[in-house]
Amino acid sequence: MKKPLLGLFVAISQISLSYGEEIETITVEGRQSNLIGKAISASEGVIGKQEIALRPLLRTGEVLELVPGMVVTQHSGSGKANQYFLRGFNLDHGTDFANFVDGMPVNMRSHGHGQGYTDLNFIIPEAVSSIAYKKGAYYADVGDFSGAGSAQISTLKRSDKKRLGLTLGKDGFQRLLALGGVEMAGGDTILAAESNRYNGPWQGIDEDLEKKNLLIKHTRPISDGELSLSFMAYDNEWNSADQIPSRAVQQGLISDLGIIDDTVGGKSSRYSLNAQWQQDGFQAAAYLINYDLNLWSNFTYFLDDPINGDQFEQVDDRNIYGANISQLINANWGKLAVSNRIGADLRIDDISEVGLYQTRQRTRLGAKRSDSVDEKSLGLFWENKISWTENLRTVLGVRYDYLDFDVSDRLGINQNGINLAANSGSGDDDIVSLKGSIVYNLSDNYELYASAGQGLHSNDVRGATIKLDPANGEAIDTVDPLVRSFGYEAGVRAFIDQRLNASLALWYLELDSELLFVGDAGNTEASGQSERQGIELTVYYHFNDYLSLDLEYAYTDGEFSEAPSNENAIPGAIEDVVQAGLNLDLNNGWFGSLRWRYFGDRPLIEDGSVVSGESSIINLRAGYRSKNWTAYADILNLSDSDAHDVDYFYESKLSSEQEAIEDVHYHVIEPRTVRVSLEYNF
Repeated sequence: MKKPLLGLFVAISQISLSYGEEIETITVEGRQSNLIGKAISASEGVIGKQEIALRPLLRTGEVLELVPGMVVTQHSGSGKANQYFLRGFNLDHGTDFANFVDGMPVNMRSHGHGQGYTDLNFIIPEAVSSIAYKKGAYYADVGDFSGAGSAQISTLKRSDKKRLGLTLGKDGFQRLLALGGVEMAGGDTILAAESNRYNGPWQGIDEDLEKKNLLIKHTRPISDGELSLSFMAYDNEWNSADQIPSRAVQQGLISDLGIIDDTVGGKSSRYSLNAQWQQDGFQAAAYLINYDLNLWSNFTYFLDDPINGDQFEQVDDRNIYGANISQLINANWGKLAVSNRIGADLRIDDISEVGLYQTRQRTRLGAKRSDSVDEKSLGLFWENKISWTENLRTVLGVRYDYLDFDVSDRLGINQNGINLAANSGSGDDDIVSLKGSIVYNLSDNYELYASAGQGLHSNDVRGATIKLDPANGEAIDTVDPLVRSFGYEAGVRAFIDQRLNASLALWYLELDSELLFVGDAGNTEASGQSERQGIELTVYYHFNDYLSLDLEYAYTDGEFSEAPSNENAIPGAIEDVVQAGLNLDLNNGWFGSLRWRYFGDRPLIEDGSVVSGESSIINLRAGYRSKNWTAYADILNLSDSDAHDVDYFYESKLSSEQEAIEDVHYHVIEPRTVRVSLEYNF
């Protein structure tokens, strides 16, 4: 019988992990899963359903903070993709960390707002069964955007109970949840629906969030395999409280919760069909995604246009088609147990428009750039695992990625009088990546790892065909479509008496010199070669069947490797990240979780003369469950911290100012708020 310990149960779903000479199917139990003998590095793990269920969340995207060392923040409205930080990366909205939901990619290529844009708002947290994360580029089955790592989010396949939930909170927070499973058509069907409204604590603007989510998933056995068919629907509209300039607060023009432009915000939708099939060592999936976004922002106010202001609209409208397939082949080479896994993945982004418009109060004044993009990619991989002795095994992998693209200008002459037809074009690129790990099993309780691998990061392909700057018509450099990364690490994992699960990793990562396409400006921006190194420690300890403690610490040292020593700081690179939690789950129905997240200061410009302040936040969940009812309260930002969620340093100009001013622009952590939930289970 599984222990009812917090963070120990989980999961309803199963994940197939193949190592050695057999295909082993393990039930996911989150942090209590023993990955000794299965993992290929110290930087991978599994997060279970119960851990997710007991984590107090301000926003949906914070489920990724269950990944050790990951920081999830927000600098805008609740409908925009979160801001992510990991291993010394300001990942912006997802670049360099690949995310998948039931095998479907989440990161958006050549996106209207930013490369790799990762919006997780379409996820219903209660419908997530597990999150399997892999940090580093040592895994042959993961390609684009995975320099810092990746996460595979899986949704439920079945549920024995049905639940109806209502959450009410400060600032007009309302959330309705319905989730349940039924047996039908020879299998299990999951139905989940969510409706969320929220005004936010801001002064001068209501977020007026209206988010709706739906998941329908049917899973059934066929022959000796299992087929899952799913439909997901997401629709959202919101107003944004974007980052604000420090001087406006210091001068008393607005408060920390104020706003400069009260007409910014967005609307977005995502609809998907997905099929997954697995049988023994064979896995296949296919998906179709329809996605669109209209996002209005204003970060510089009246810097470029002192009359109409600098508000702009970013547009993204696309269909994504894709499939992936893999086969595990087990064999014996003499006395050696060997497995070979081969696979392929195909993705097509059919983007009818990716555009940038100047606006005023969400009314278009002119077009800066608008393109249609056709982007296709093919990935092939091979992974070989050999058990040389009972204690020693190796993992070698090779991956080939090919990218083909076509960019077509939709405007002709833009609002600046520049003919952008010259920015149309097509091209292709490919890259081969090698990966490997050596694993030594010291005992049933300890395992050592040494891993190295090459990764890749695609750039916005509009930057690969660009010739003229849309702002001034000057010649501009192009980007490399695919960019190399390389990293290695050494680590150790311990798993003792079903109580202690710990890992320690020392890692290094470098990125080649690259040019990035800037969606906010429609042009490219240079960045130099960079290198990062650090240490990560994770400890999960279960005192008994009811009480557990988790502690995660990550330290990173990052710099631009070719810049002078006084100008080599990487803006946004966080040195220290600490997360800790105390979790209680009693047999008498009471449960709770107290969590602390800290991230230290970080440079905002290359010379390090401007830095952000450190940030600390405490969240609390406490509740009681009976046979049919569950009631709990979340106190978010328990200490009512006024620290900053995000800081940037750049030029802007207020309507009252005569000249541009360089300033820190920030988004404050939302003040302390209480949300109370009541659920009926049947």
